[in-house]
Amino acid sequence: MITVDLNRLCKFDPNRLAGCRILDIGCGTGRHTCAAFRFPKVVAMGIDINFDDVVETKKRLNTHKELGDHRGGEYGVSVADICAIPFKDNFFDLVICSEVLEHIQDHKTAVSEAVRVLKPGKTLAVSVPRYLPERICWALSDNYHTVRNGHVRIYKKKALVDLLESAGLTRWGFHFAHSLHVPYWWLKCLFGPEREDCRPVNAYHRLLVWDMMKKPWITQFLDKMLNPILGKSMVLYLKKEK
Repeated sequence: MITVDLNRLCKFDPNRLAGCRILDIGCGTGRHTCAAFRFPKVVAMGIDINFDDVVETKKRLNTHKELGDHRGGEYGVSVADICAIPFKDNFFDLVICSEVLEHIQDHKTAVSEAVRVLKPGKTLAVSVPRYLPERICWALSDNYHTVRNGHVRIYKKKALVDLLESAGLTRWGFHFAHSLHVPYWWLKCLFGPEREDCRPVNAYHRLLVWDMMKKPWITQFLDKMLNPILGKSMVLYLKKEK
């Protein structure tokens, strides 16, 4: 499930990202790192504080390389904390920080670090859960956000933009994503986030997996139409000024 629109970043011309160094902060199991690795001659780097996730990202990247599902690029992974990113200043051409900031207590330091390693004039892409769908999840289930490493805050758009612009960024793009995922999380919170035996939740999950694998036009169309109203994720694209 890709939240940051890499096609938007390259204006649908893959060569615009050719040779770029791309950092995926909080890469999880590597969805954005693997997507970035498919662009020509990029260096795709994924970092996460969770060791098991980093191992899984490396496995996925290895699989893509073995299958030839890349265009001459390189990749790397590392266990690292967003509040102390182990790279020098102005090192990356693109930094992705997707569904991470809502987990971080010291989000000002996290943003500062993401900006520090980004080259001037280049883009930081950030996504967080959208306010209303997330607020409903919190209302339906305490366990949804009180688990270890769970969400510590819900962002409103203005607060997030203010946080990012105060770090020396200028917003140039914005959209919502994943509207079809919202009912799944509401159902999961309603019946219990830890339950694995709930038929409605499992049935909807199968639908989402089918949609991601097959990409039928009807669900793609519905997702696009509903995103402005019900999109689960809020995605911002910002340029580093200096």
